[in-house]
Amino acid sequence: MENFDLRKYIAEKKLYEAAMSCPLATQDLELNTKNRDASIKADYIKYGPLNVDEPGDYWKELAAYWNTTEEAAKKSLCGNCVAFDISPRMDKCMPGKVSDDSGRLGYCWMHNFKCHSARTCRTWAKGGPITKDSISYDWQERKED
Repeated sequence: MENFDLRKYIAEKKLYEAAMSCPLATQDLELNTKNRDASIKADYIKYGPLNVDEPGDYWKELAAYWNTTEEAAKKSLCGNCVAFDISPRMDKCMPGKVSDDSGRLGYCWMHNFKCHSARTCRTWAKGGPITKDSISYDWQERKED
């Protein structure tokens, strides 16, 4: 069995982390907007509501789509979705302030755009948010495969 080489391990980890840079949509406003707008328009995603303070019929329509109550739909947010990344490394990728009174900004690995925690979409999946860099890197690796 080989001896563990801490210096080699640290060097490899640094190379890996450099290769796994910020998702492009966190750095490119045009790409982020394109991906977000596509997620708003796609019938199978329907990202919203556009304005969390004035949701219109968004929650009612989502509840009908999921065959549940509005109250239940309102609990299925980006902020608790398995693909919502608020890891320390992702915070560093964000262009500025990440929080406001209604929630915080994170990254959606399902649809590749900066996402607000108080919103949701039809592809929501229980199990988040992503809070560890190691899990964030894993999502990024899988997206690039």
